[in-house]
Amino acid sequence: MAVRGDIRNVAIVAHVDHGKTTLVNAMLQQSHVFNEREEVPDRVMDSNDLEREKGITILAKNTAVEYTGPLAAKYGYPDGITLNHIATPGPAEFGGEVERGIAMVDGVVRLVDA
Repeated sequence: MAVRGDIRNVAIVAHVDHGKTTLVNAMLQQSHVFNEREEVPDRVMDSNDLEREKGITILAKNTAVEYTGPLAAKYGYPDGITLNHIATPGPAEFGGEVERGIAMVDGVVRLVDA
């Protein structure tokens, strides 16, 4: 099976309230996914009503961001790299969601709230 080098699958993992959703929001804004006049909700990825009510991520979700910076060109991808992010829940009760997400990624970003 052929493997595409211009796609990276990455999970973002951290404890609850360490900024996973905030990081994903910032990545989406930096990559100009939203129109500059568009009002962007605080928790773009938390679309479930229960998630919005409780203020936590319950279900793992994915999104993609295009990276076209100098590192992409340096490693032979002048058109850029697609970063597929899997945002995982932080509470321990939802560890199964994290495990399923980890099984599908090439690497993990471990976010630590210092």
